[in-house]
Amino acid sequence: MAEKRALPVVDTRPTPKPVPAPQPVAYPNLGQVIAISSGKGGVGKSTIATNLSVALAQAGARVGLMDADIYGPNVPRMMGVDGQPAVIPDPTGASQGKIVPHEAHGVKLMSIGFMIRRDQPAIWRGPIVMKVVTQFLRDVAWGQLDFLLVDLPPGTGDAQLSLVQATHVVGGVIVTTPQEVAVADALRGAKMFETVKVPVLGIVENMSWFECPHCGKPSALFGSGGGERPATELGLPLLGQVPLYPRVLEAADRGEPIVVADPESTAARALVRIAERVRSSIESISRA
Repeated sequence: MAEKRALPVVDTRPTPKPVPAPQPVAYPNLGQVIAISSGKGGVGKSTIATNLSVALAQAGARVGLMDADIYGPNVPRMMGVDGQPAVIPDPTGASQGKIVPHEAHGVKLMSIGFMIRRDQPAIWRGPIVMKVVTQFLRDVAWGQLDFLLVDLPPGTGDAQLSLVQATHVVGGVIVTTPQEVAVADALRGAKMFETVKVPVLGIVENMSWFECPHCGKPSALFGSGGGERPATELGLPLLGQVPLYPRVLEAADRGEPIVVADPESTAARALVRIAERVRSSIESISRA
């Protein structure tokens, strides 16, 4: 005979009131904060973020790049910078001081990768991620910027929510690839920004085709339309298509964005045009 078990007791006590979400803080010195996001990993989001940052700096803007990909920080390697940043002590002793960002290719940089060993995993829950994002915004001596680009981790999780709760984000850029499997992820990323009331500036399709380094002939290795379809479905602009060009990967491993290493390449010219369109979109939002 089966043993009888007591039914679970239903808790009828009043549900405590939810804790209100933190209110975004304005940081006027950061200029326009732009989130670079992707629905899935492996689409080249950090490649896009580093090259857009450098392209904007080359155009005369004061630019910062904040690597908020806490679990997989790639900005240090792609920008060719390493080592712990210096700290300016607070003369009053009220705080631990200001972190001095590294600088490369005309862009100020901050990443958790500067503060942990290369092989050290960041096994952190949401509250710690929120703390890191807030500290990078508040406690870094960015100076006066025109644009702060934030390289977010893939998906729609803690870092994304932490950023929009910590400060005002003027717009988001969604990075995807031509593959059909990436389309649904791009849609989710765009819907995430829509949910938290952040305008999506547009879609960037990376690895649109393989460009032969010898003859320049294009080959659509991953299909086509992965950027155009979500852009059309959501009524967003397709900011540009960037080819899969071997020198992009080689240069990134050396710490040189392709807009520096090979500015006349098709990939570099596409990235410069995307940076111009992002800037134009932000100016339109500011005038509205």
